[in-house]
Amino acid sequence: MLKRLLLLLLFCSTLLNAQDYFYKKYQPFNASIPSPETFLGYGIGDHHTRHDLIVAYLEKLAEVSDRASIQYYGKTHEGRKLVILTVTSPENLSNLVAIKEQHLAFTDPIQNVSNYGEVPIFINLAYNVHGNEPSSSEAALLTAYTLVASENPEIANYLQNAVIFIDPTINPDGRDRHTQWANTYQGTPNVADPQDAEHNEYWPGGRTNHYWFDLNRDWLLGINPESRGKLTWYHQWYPNVVTDFHEMGSQSTYFFEPMKANGSLNPIMPKENYGYLNDLFGAEFAKALDSIGSFYFTKEVFDGTYPGYGSSYPDLQGGLGLLFEQASSRGHEQTTAFGKITFPFTIRNQFTSSITTVKTAVKNKAYMHQYQQDFFKSALTRASKSRVKGYTFGDTHDPNRTKAFIDKLLLHQIEVYKSGEGYVVPTRQPQYRMVQTMFETYDSYRDSVYYDASAWSVANFYNMKYQPVTSVNSGKQITSTDGLVSVVPVQQSDYAYVIDWDDYNAPAVLHYLQENDLVVSSAFKPFTVKVGNDSKNFGYGTLVLPVSLQKKDASAVFDLLGKAQEKYQVAMYGVDSGYSLKGVDLGSRFIRPLKKPKAFMLIGNGTRAYEAGEVWHLLDKRVGMPITKIPMRNFDRADFDTYNVMVMVGGRYQLTDKQQQKIKDWVSKGHTLITIGTASKWAIEKKLVKEKLTDAKNDSITKDSTKTVTRKPYVDAEENLGKESVGGIILRANLDTTHPLAFGYYDTSIPIYKNNTVWLRPSQNEYATVAKYDNNPMIDGFITKKNLEENLKPSASLVVSPLGSGRVVLFADNPNFRGSWYGTNRLFLNALFLGDKIRVPEAN
Repeated sequence: MLKRLLLLLLFCSTLLNAQDYFYKKYQPFNASIPSPETFLGYGIGDHHTRHDLIVAYLEKLAEVSDRASIQYYGKTHEGRKLVILTVTSPENLSNLVAIKEQHLAFTDPIQNVSNYGEVPIFINLAYNVHGNEPSSSEAALLTAYTLVASENPEIANYLQNAVIFIDPTINPDGRDRHTQWANTYQGTPNVADPQDAEHNEYWPGGRTNHYWFDLNRDWLLGINPESRGKLTWYHQWYPNVVTDFHEMGSQSTYFFEPMKANGSLNPIMPKENYGYLNDLFGAEFAKALDSIGSFYFTKEVFDGTYPGYGSSYPDLQGGLGLLFEQASSRGHEQTTAFGKITFPFTIRNQFTSSITTVKTAVKNKAYMHQYQQDFFKSALTRASKSRVKGYTFGDTHDPNRTKAFIDKLLLHQIEVYKSGEGYVVPTRQPQYRMVQTMFETYDSYRDSVYYDASAWSVANFYNMKYQPVTSVNSGKQITSTDGLVSVVPVQQSDYAYVIDWDDYNAPAVLHYLQENDLVVSSAFKPFTVKVGNDSKNFGYGTLVLPVSLQKKDASAVFDLLGKAQEKYQVAMYGVDSGYSLKGVDLGSRFIRPLKKPKAFMLIGNGTRAYEAGEVWHLLDKRVGMPITKIPMRNFDRADFDTYNVMVMVGGRYQLTDKQQQKIKDWVSKGHTLITIGTASKWAIEKKLVKEKLTDAKNDSITKDSTKTVTRKPYVDAEENLGKESVGGIILRANLDTTHPLAFGYYDTSIPIYKNNTVWLRPSQNEYATVAKYDNNPMIDGFITKKNLEENLKPSASLVVSPLGSGRVVLFADNPNFRGSWYGTNRLFLNALFLGDKIRVPEAN
């Protein structure tokens, strides 16, 4: 009994300490509402809290309180719930439908309401987009409890004047990966040594989601279910203020906006957003952090240029996105130059900023409502003043890629209409700034050093041919992509079937047929054949399926083709003769049978998780094809001969001579090695291939080593050197469309994304340079004149180099960047499916 009493006293003491440390000023609390400590059985900050427990606690609050309700906006790749807890006064909660309607009136530029101070302000407190930046989700628990349980008049005022949407964990899969790591290696007592395992996660770490995507770059691209669910929710509510909580290096303090002074700001953003509003909120954050003795900084780093952050996307919706960066304990306690930083300390700063966000938003709710109204009204005004009245687009050769682009437009509530054989997006619409984001390109910014990308014109991501127009003739509005692609059902044939390779989904069809043991060939020269009563032209890469050469009977073959067509909506044709009207016949030696690819990819320490995840996601989700992921730690014992394609994404490969030889020997047997970015650079430097890098620096060295160097201020070094990096630009490259790696492309000009300084020199072999940067390569973004003239223009983007009986496909640039580069995915997939058919003739 005495032991139980002592434990109870200890537990109560923990709760009191937690209240004193975190939220003493918001007492008293409703005793019938369980605190996080009571519910979890441990104090906030004592351990890292699993996502299922976070959800369970919020569900409990919604169950026991008339201030809260919970909704589910999706599930992660791994099946974890994505939830939002809505907290407001009981009166507001019971009248939420009407309040929402009043709020949405401010986002409708046609309406002229002026009840700015009467409608509760909508605040989205969003946490933990990077899974191993965990303090904010713990702060979400404290914030939810404070808002639901506190009976302090200050909190009551907030609830009366605001509707607060708490999204506790934007990235549950990544969070739980990190939570498991941190709790597994937690010591008793805590181990503060930065070299301890607790503070050093194994690859890929918890930052990313299941497919190793950075979800804080996915608001614009909307590739993953976490982002798509949140975007759908967002456009139902249009919050006025949105938080974006992060962590940074342990040796720092705390950052909040304003961001970098004179930073690379999005050129379409109202100055009022990054000027007045950031300063308005920043002053309040400073007071709050001063009151608890926390140090911080502002204006030195970060920028809101890229519109796909959690702190920048809301800015394009008439709201205010707010970035916070907390020095991380990377575990429960860690030694820094300032002393020890603890997990509870990091949580308290995030909690303080959360409540201060609510306080400041409520204080300025009338202003924020009018700002949002003015934002959407100005969209129509700006559009009316522009000479461009719309953008026409579409690709008749590739309806599924066009469909994917339209899906992206609709996800952002952009109005799309049918127009002739294509589509049109009018500029005069509430989402005018998002239309600009999708189509416009820029070459002028206030600064030349970027936190992330300097180019984001999404139409180029999709290699979507578009045209600005000065007048719009629109037809039926497109509100859904359902049924948008409709192909004529394939007609049965006892001779052969022909399948277009132009469509984005064609590789998925090929894999499906190969997986079902059908023999499929590819056309290495164009041809024209009779289809029914008409003649039809077929280009490079067209799939040919001879019926009589299959192990299955004709009806089984037809059944499989029908299922593939229904699944992927790709055009297929039955033909009755192999005699072509033009070009090669179907029995030509240029119609070559394809070997089913069996691919593996090196992952783990030294490899870039983002790029590996993009490959994995592409094959999993769009092709339906498995890829074996071999960790670097298993390199020596892995049997490469099981596979015929190997992928090496960017990274820092520390392979021994023996391991390098293993790769050489395997490729030389006739296999295909695909390298991306810095992996291509590694392959050249290690002499796996005979290609070279463009080296303007060394190529320009003269005998004069006494050149005078102009002295510059040390304080400017970081800024000046940063300009030479390539933070993300869109370039124009020229394709050899007769090369197997470019099969399926009709236009020799293609947009390519570059975010590295890998400069491939065009091959000495006349037939091996598949894509070279154009003489006028810049489409969108910033690059220094030196990099442009000395490195970029002389270089190639894609080269194939022979190695024994095999070949190495060298990508200078990532064709699968962030899962959104539909326009260059085909280059990678061609390397995967057609690579073994590439024969590089000897150079003259």
